[in-house]
Amino acid sequence: MELDKYSIGIGDRFAQEGVAQLKAVMKAQQEGVKISPVWNKSNREHLIVKSIPSDVRKEADNAVKTLGFSGKYFVDADHITLDTVTPFVATADFFTLDIASFIGTRLGQGEIEAFVRSCEKYIGTLTIPGIDQPFEITADLVSDIAGNFYASMRQASQIYKFLNYTKGKGNFITEVSMDEVGKPQNPIELFFILKMLADLNTPIQTIAPKFTGRFNKGVDYQGDLDQFAKEFEEDILVLDFAIGEFGLPGELKLSIHSGSDKFSIYPIIGEIIRKYDKGLHLKTAGTTWLEELVGLASAGGEALEVVKKIYADGLKHREKLSAPYSDVIDIDTDKLPSERAVKGWSSEKFVNTLRHIQENPDYNPNFRQLMHISYKIAAEMGASFVSLLQQHSDIIGACVEENIFERHIKRLFDDKFQIKNQNRFNTELARRK
Repeated sequence: MELDKYSIGIGDRFAQEGVAQLKAVMKAQQEGVKISPVWNKSNREHLIVKSIPSDVRKEADNAVKTLGFSGKYFVDADHITLDTVTPFVATADFFTLDIASFIGTRLGQGEIEAFVRSCEKYIGTLTIPGIDQPFEITADLVSDIAGNFYASMRQASQIYKFLNYTKGKGNFITEVSMDEVGKPQNPIELFFILKMLADLNTPIQTIAPKFTGRFNKGVDYQGDLDQFAKEFEEDILVLDFAIGEFGLPGELKLSIHSGSDKFSIYPIIGEIIRKYDKGLHLKTAGTTWLEELVGLASAGGEALEVVKKIYADGLKHREKLSAPYSDVIDIDTDKLPSERAVKGWSSEKFVNTLRHIQENPDYNPNFRQLMHISYKIAAEMGASFVSLLQQHSDIIGACVEENIFERHIKRLFDDKFQIKNQNRFNTELARRK
């Protein structure tokens, strides 16, 4: 089983927007950009909204059937561990192995020494094609990397072996996620991490390293763009080298987690993957839950009052809601509007404050992040909230489709659309002549 060269995660907490999400992917395909859609949902999200893994499979299959989509598509058991993987086995075919909590767990000294011995050919000066500066590798450096990462890669291997046994070899996609940690992995750490996975017979197809900068939920990247570009390019080159060096799958590619709305790095990513003709998994492409709120606010009336209540309750319970997302949100509480102020807002004011259009003077990233983590409040409304989504499905669906296609896919593959449009222009010009 293999992803297309480009793939995107399209999470949907309330399982209502599968058709709208797939429409965006199909629109890209019509423009010449082939993308595998991957519907993803984590165990934590299932627990909060009281759904089960098979709900995601039903949503994906229904969207594919409704629209007659004939391409590859997948259902991702997002951020699973050995303790949480079992309920996903029957319906998922993409597994994101979250081993972040095992990073830093020390092995026995004998195991570390054995890994260092297996790396003897790399001790000294290591040159990775495409990276200007060679790396000086010492036994102590390799020992430190093994001490930090080998236990976590062994955990990934155990989950992979379990999946191999329960689903059968070749019947699923494997991703390793290392992004939700405090410190980014440098290119040499990534190189030896890939060797560990190869040694442990874990043929992953995507890997999500931690990059410098903030990847906060639902808002743009915060950090040094030049540094990100350097890290991303070097990681691409490390993967390319490791594929040949360790016999890893040829389709192995980088995965960008918390990828939604990282508009400032999309041109950088797009330029680099095209420079080296490499694939990418963007996870996730568009914050569907927030677009549902945009659609409800736009509808006005009862729907607008409901989203105002979600904000008011989110404001009251901000600390509790923030706790699980502490590493991926930065909310300046001084810049959050009061419950009283929001109560008096029009539909337009609410939408302009929430929707991620940075040039709009009303846009407030702090407000947006708080709404992002407040989906638990909507989940507690149960069937009444889902009923509202269904009642206003047309306007919400249009918001979801536009967000994924216009703000995400087109930004990431901008030059491909420009080339196609230019070709169309040239064809039309030739026809007229």
